[in-house]
Amino acid sequence: MAPLKFAICSAIAVFIAGLAGLALQRIVPEKHLTGAPRDMVGAVVGLLGLLSALVLGLLIWTAYGVYSAQNLAIQTLAGKVLQFDLALSDSGPQADKIRAQLKENLAKTIDEVWHPGRRETDADFAAENFKGAIRNLRAREPLQEALHPTTDQEKQALTAATAAMDAIGQTRMQMSFALASPVSYPLVIMVVTWAALLFFGYGLMSKANAVSMSAVLIGAVAAASATLLVIDLSSPYSGIFRVSSAPLK
Repeated sequence: MAPLKFAICSAIAVFIAGLAGLALQRIVPEKHLTGAPRDMVGAVVGLLGLLSALVLGLLIWTAYGVYSAQNLAIQTLAGKVLQFDLALSDSGPQADKIRAQLKENLAKTIDEVWHPGRRETDADFAAENFKGAIRNLRAREPLQEALHPTTDQEKQALTAATAAMDAIGQTRMQMSFALASPVSYPLVIMVVTWAALLFFGYGLMSKANAVSMSAVLIGAVAAASATLLVIDLSSPYSGIFRVSSAPLK
């Protein structure tokens, strides 16, 4: 499910739970919502609030870790590509065609991933990136066959280019593995359920009026924005918070 749709569904669920609590408060006899019963409801609400805060904070931290790791991987990949290009430039004029192809492929990759008109899912990106990593790791022999170094400097440059190509393949493979399962939807759904129960309890201890309903709406939007943040940060190539393509450019 798309992050925005999931967040909207979360907001609706929490808002309905809060309204249900406000409605039930008007039906349940007063004696069941005062004294010891009210203290019990308040204790459960406090527990749900604590659990929601702890787990939601952990989810946001984990999701930001995915985003940061991909951002660092892009920077590392850009450095390896630069090393590869410099090594090819030291291999002599015979590598000019390979360098041109490298830049063309890199420009195509940037356009496919970061173009505003294209919003591919991160699962598609991970699959394509993994295929690209395999191609990189298997391209050593064709590279060595295309280049025929004659001097020691050109031989060293070819060795450096081969090592850089291997590093590029490994980096891309690690990027794909990190996106294999970035966020646990059952855990996010559990946190949303806790938030719904939390607002149900708040409604049960409050009075139904315009102010309380507005507060429930604001709280539902806030809870939904937190789930949106978790899922969106876990999708660094298709969400609102996207990793920068500046290093590759």
